[in-house]
Amino acid sequence: MDADVRIPVQKNVLGQPIESCSIDPLTGFYRDGCCNSGPEDLGKHTICCVVTARFLAVSSELGNDLSTPIPDYGFPGLKPGDRWCVCAARWLQVQRAGAACPVVLEATHESVLEMIPFELLLQYAVIPETLH
Repeated sequence: MDADVRIPVQKNVLGQPIESCSIDPLTGFYRDGCCNSGPEDLGKHTICCVVTARFLAVSSELGNDLSTPIPDYGFPGLKPGDRWCVCAARWLQVQRAGAACPVVLEATHESVLEMIPFELLLQYAVIPETLH
């Protein structure tokens, strides 16, 4: 992405400014750490997940190998516990196959709600740590 391109502040599924999903590994369609989206993002890499071994295995069985690195696309390959902006349709496909992984609502783009009901996301939501 051109360093001069500025992505406007986008919102999450909670209606708040979207939070970072991951900088290690660096995720997002724009490789900015966020699940931001725009017209160039045809796959809608908008759902922030904490991938699990089962999610990765089932995703691979369904034709979306997320474990193998693809350096030409800046893709490091994922391991269980990594946070990653996955395609909403792919997450839903794996969820329907019984292997959904946790979702970070604060870092999931609001456009996901066009495809996945909020109530379903809530079932897989990562509960934020509370400050004491």
